[in-house]
Amino acid sequence: MSGTAKWSGYDFTVYGPATTWNAVGGVYIFAGLKDGDWQPFYIGQAINLRDCLPSHERWEQARKLGATHIHAMVVPLAVNRDTIEKGLIGAFQPPLNTRSK
Repeated sequence: MSGTAKWSGYDFTVYGPATTWNAVGGVYIFAGLKDGDWQPFYIGQAINLRDCLPSHERWEQARKLGATHIHAMVVPLAVNRDTIEKGLIGAFQPPLNTRSK
């Protein structure tokens, strides 16, 4: 599957987990389809998607919950990544973004 998915008005490109990533900053979502709709399992950001995503510590957990794809959007500025990530986590409450005390 390829294409785009819209999350809170932001357009994300949909990628398979074996994608070769570029060295760019961005926001990403580990997601899977449920009843025809994308469900987020983890939302994060990275300074460099190429360094972060291939061996991400949350991918296997997300996969076990039903993640099949990674939605990614290039966001060069850290302040913008912070704002987008925080807003998406607040809106969608992905299970793997729950912070333990």
